[in-house]
Amino acid sequence: MDLIDDGPEQAPGTNAHEFTVSEISGAVKRTLEDQFGRVRVRGEIGRVSRPSSGHLYFDLKDDRAVLAAVTWKGQAARLTQRPEEGLEVIATGRITTFPGQSKYQLIVDQIEPAGEGALMAMLERRRKALAAEGLFDPARKRPLPYLPRVIGVVTSPSGAVIRDILHRLRDRFPVHVLIWPVAVQGQDSAPQVAAAIRGFNALPADGPVPRPDLLIVARGGGSLEDLWGFNEEIVVRAAAASDIPLISAVGHETDTTLIDHAADMRAPTPTAAAELAVPVRADLAARLAEAGARMTRASTARIDRPRQRLRDLARAMGRPGTLTETARQRLDLTGARLAPALRGHIAAARQRLTAAPVPNLRDFLAVKRHRMETAGAKLHPALIRRIERRADRITGMGERLSASLARMLATTRRAITQQTGRLDDLTRRLSAAPARLIAKQAEALARLDRTRQTLGYMETLKRGFAVVRGPNGVITTAAEAARTPEMQVQFADAAIPMRPASAPKPTRKPKKPDQPTLL
Repeated sequence: MDLIDDGPEQAPGTNAHEFTVSEISGAVKRTLEDQFGRVRVRGEIGRVSRPSSGHLYFDLKDDRAVLAAVTWKGQAARLTQRPEEGLEVIATGRITTFPGQSKYQLIVDQIEPAGEGALMAMLERRRKALAAEGLFDPARKRPLPYLPRVIGVVTSPSGAVIRDILHRLRDRFPVHVLIWPVAVQGQDSAPQVAAAIRGFNALPADGPVPRPDLLIVARGGGSLEDLWGFNEEIVVRAAAASDIPLISAVGHETDTTLIDHAADMRAPTPTAAAELAVPVRADLAARLAEAGARMTRASTARIDRPRQRLRDLARAMGRPGTLTETARQRLDLTGARLAPALRGHIAAARQRLTAAPVPNLRDFLAVKRHRMETAGAKLHPALIRRIERRADRITGMGERLSASLARMLATTRRAITQQTGRLDDLTRRLSAAPARLIAKQAEALARLDRTRQTLGYMETLKRGFAVVRGPNGVITTAAEAARTPEMQVQFADAAIPMRPASAPKPTRKPKKPDQPTLL
């Protein structure tokens, strides 16, 4: 019996349609995308991956499930909130599948924190991490310059903040202000603020644009989300790395951001930042004037006190001339007696020296020898020879003594002669001193007399003037001259009596006729 092969045997109940893997994957993809479309998913971020391609891969999870999420490179640069592990967020995107791994995933194009509590928790974790690196260490903070020449301001150019800062600087102490415009809110805020801080620090000290001495990063108040750009790590690191002292003036007094911890000084408001940056010029001028006045008073007192002390001491000491007048007078009297006394002393010494006889030792010794010979004729010959030797020695010593006395006498005569010449010279000088003093005094008296004559009124009379005198003294006015009946006019050589023309003439009695008249 032949067996006929009719092909593969059909299993019972296998009439269902067969799908390929691609068909199943496509059907699942369409079903998910049609069913969910664009969704918002709340969850905690876990396992964040940032490969070199620029895409972001992370997980969204809760206590029971995990959802894979991805953000493409172009969209990742525009995210307002960077995904960080442990942060609870609300991710917005679309559900799709990845056929290569048979899984579904969320394509995220927007991430926002799930609430203020989550933001604060993330902010606290970031603050602790940056503080552990030493970015908030108070030891690295630098003092602000007392009077900066140029101030750089990083803020929005169109807000009220920059107007408040400029107005306050103009009122207190006008300085040169450079403004670096940035976005102070949104996803572009953090990169622009960090770039502005680095840009100011990169300016050369001697370049065409002056390098600021102080930086102010300022923004007005707002919510935690509005100020979030100043909590970003890129901004905090730029502020900590700034070589220029930096003031953080972000938000109002109750607002605190991470840049406040990294800055060298925190200001509660932008206006307060301007007040911290520069002093008040009027106060400086007042302090300078007060310091100048104090210095002037101190200098004057330093000079006046010794001057007054010197005056008091001078009054107590009296005039210096009175201290030497008695000694000067005594010196004059002694000097007048010195010359005659010296001359008399020298004459007496010369007379005594001339009258004194010079002893002749040779004769004296000869007499002594003769006496010794006479007396020694009876002595022993040895003793005689000894005496002769002693006599010869004494004779030699007498000759040397005579020569020495003669030399000493000559030396004494020369010394006396020299002293006599000096005394004569001193006598001549002392004799001429009174004449010179009298001549000097006479010359001074003549100068005073010439001054008296020059200042006297007689010299004025010689130039053509005259002095009019009345009974009561000199007349100086015409009215007084008119009332004076008799005057005396003094000229340079003589005085002439005069009577004014208006004075009444003396009346004369009529002369009686010698004989009576017939009429």
